[in-house]
Amino acid sequence: MQRPGFHQLHGLYDDLLRNNIIPWWFRHAIDREHGGLFTCIHDDGSKISTDKYLTSQCRAVWTFAALYNRFEPRPEFLEIARATARFILEHGRDEQGRFVHKVTREGKPLEGATSIYNDFFATYGLGELYRATKEQRYLDEALQIYRNAIRRTRSPDFDAFGPYRPTKEIKYVHSIPMIGLEVGQELADVAPERDILEFVDWSLRRIMDHHVRPELRVLLEYLGPNSEVVDAPEGRCANPGHSIESMWFVMHQAIRRNDRALACRAAEIVRWMIEFGWDKDRGGIPHCLDYRNPGGPCWWPAADTKPWWSAGETLYALLLAHERTLEPWCMDWYWKVHDWSFAHYPDREHGEWHQRLDREGKVTTRLIALPVKDPFHLPRNILLALPILRRLSAGCGRGER
Repeated sequence: MQRPGFHQLHGLYDDLLRNNIIPWWFRHAIDREHGGLFTCIHDDGSKISTDKYLTSQCRAVWTFAALYNRFEPRPEFLEIARATARFILEHGRDEQGRFVHKVTREGKPLEGATSIYNDFFATYGLGELYRATKEQRYLDEALQIYRNAIRRTRSPDFDAFGPYRPTKEIKYVHSIPMIGLEVGQELADVAPERDILEFVDWSLRRIMDHHVRPELRVLLEYLGPNSEVVDAPEGRCANPGHSIESMWFVMHQAIRRNDRALACRAAEIVRWMIEFGWDKDRGGIPHCLDYRNPGGPCWWPAADTKPWWSAGETLYALLLAHERTLEPWCMDWYWKVHDWSFAHYPDREHGEWHQRLDREGKVTTRLIALPVKDPFHLPRNILLALPILRRLSAGCGRGER
């Protein structure tokens, strides 16, 4: 079968972002009255609730600032990023400066600081907004929030892992160094301060030296007090999409370090996780699997669903792995994932992509973690893929990030 070239693939992604994703969010989600976005929302744009989860609001700051920085400098992108940043800074924190989990449309607290990821995503968004505006206040806030988040994660009684809460026999959670790495390396690009770089190093080591298990050819989400594999339902959890996303974070760090060996190692782990996670009977990538019994039950809620974000992260990671390594398997797997994803996720009636599919690849409204549809993973994956596709279109071979 004749495959489109990288130039045509660039056109497909550009069109998806420009004429589908961006217009959908402008039509359905912008809260012009109070700031921020409506993200408790169905695929057709109808609202489930006007409550606002801080995870979604903080991610939206990043997305609209990144659209301004990395796609087109449209004033409306920056306007939404600023308004959403104002909302999270005015309404998103408790008296201790921790980001809460959920507020009303107007910003009244509904659920407290149960998830540290909100703080990290706030840092991510404000750092990207600083790139767009060069306003020092955004960078100052980002640095303070990131440092506070680091301090909290190092507390012996830290347990703000919401929405997923492992049992007491679990000590180390992959999500912490994962988000610490990506947010930290982006922040360090504009503020290469020693403590930020040290936490980036710690995060990289935690992921690659502990959560990656070469003897099992898998990345595990949860480890015990001595970084050991825990033979319990949580300890056996492997989340393919999450692991693949983590590995492109590592590849970005490898590019910053000019470390080809690290990039190749991360790319190989992408390969492990696709080969492990791909549904050989039905296609697509399930949310989570028990590494000992991939076809059996798994502790993770809604483990057998196939969320859109996993597909988007995998498509971007494979393009990046191809550019960095030129290994034939990268594009072989890319096209396999591409064909299944573009056959199942696009919402032909309403636009955008369907948020989640069931095991058979059919649209489902089954809740996975939060009742939200975020303007984050898919637009971010496209924004990052477009420069790679431009370089590959020009025949540049292995390029720079």
